[in-house]
Amino acid sequence: MQTLIIASAIIGFLAALLAISLKHITEHYEDIFFAKAETNWYLFLILPFIGLSVIYLLRKYLFKNKENKGIKEVFESFKTDKSLPAYKIPSHYLNGFLTVIFGGSTGIEVSTVVSSAAIGSIAHSKEKFLRKYKNELICAGTAAGIAALFTSPMAGFLFVYEVLSKKISKVFLIATFIAIGVATALSFFLHETALFAVNIQTWHWHAFPYFILLGIISGLNSVYLTKTVLFFKKKFTNIKTKYHRVILGSAIIGISLAFFPELFGDGYHAIKQNIATSSSVIPTLSVFMTLLGIIILKPIITSVTLSAGGDGGVFAPSIFIGAFIGLFTALLLNKYANAEVIPINFMIIGMAAMLSASISAPFTALFLVCGLVGDYTLFVPILIVCFVSKFTAERFCSYTVYTYQEKATA
Repeated sequence: MQTLIIASAIIGFLAALLAISLKHITEHYEDIFFAKAETNWYLFLILPFIGLSVIYLLRKYLFKNKENKGIKEVFESFKTDKSLPAYKIPSHYLNGFLTVIFGGSTGIEVSTVVSSAAIGSIAHSKEKFLRKYKNELICAGTAAGIAALFTSPMAGFLFVYEVLSKKISKVFLIATFIAIGVATALSFFLHETALFAVNIQTWHWHAFPYFILLGIISGLNSVYLTKTVLFFKKKFTNIKTKYHRVILGSAIIGISLAFFPELFGDGYHAIKQNIATSSSVIPTLSVFMTLLGIIILKPIITSVTLSAGGDGGVFAPSIFIGAFIGLFTALLLNKYANAEVIPINFMIIGMAAMLSASISAPFTALFLVCGLVGDYTLFVPILIVCFVSKFTAERFCSYTVYTYQEKATA
């Protein structure tokens, strides 16, 4: 047991260090590249091609044509005796970083999950006593990575329970809590703060029917996201020459970014900007059309990014889409229904609702988004809306991007 405790602590430290470093280096260079592109619009057309080309070359020559399959790799390791190989750590770290800073419309969350899981997988093979605890150590690494990335220990624990393990054992609890504890301590000493630090004053019961409406809309949009990702992956798979996928994908991404710069990278810069201005936005036709264009186009450009060779998943896109659905819904209700709802509340609830439906994990979405904004004022409406969005999505689509891939490999 002492060996398990020590291993879990080391895994927690390494996974948290990986997540925090990837978050900050990506944010730093994404801001630089985006600022350059904003003043030189043609860079929106060029940067995605450069990023996807570099990733293509890295996969071909450095990683010997070994493709990254995202969280599907973790599911496969869970179901079989296969371990996650060590190259998954630098592969996902580099490719996730390059995808986002060059404008690929996804995020580093899935890159963090797989890299952190690989740390746990490697640990299990290094000590004879630990070999029977592969899945528990994978969960420990993943939970620590998520906890550090979103400054939310509960989000880390709930993600590995709701999405990966779906069962609890004594070893699972020991390994996961120790890893999360170490990750949380490291985050504290490094002064990690909420990504979208906001000060939410209150929420009103009269808005509750509108919250439910937001949950239904988010659930339907998560189905749109899931179907779009699977559709484009299938279509791009039919393109036999992989570099042709890069050329086509980067062209679609570049043109989309030229019209909607908000879609650049993980889009968190756009969320921050709209959170800051949400209370003062004048709901004109131009504003509604822009928001609607972003909501419709984001799943397409995300799908193209992933299908063309970019690294990532639906975590960041779900958070992004949910924020803009929330803002769009609030502005629409205030203008045409005199609802007097608070736009920033709808943005935050929308993030959680969309994520809950997209990964079918309402409690993870609840604590993850509360961690993202550093505020639990909206805990009750977020909890309820997360279940509304999840059940709405399940009513129209029995799988998510992750569970569909699981079935496809069975």
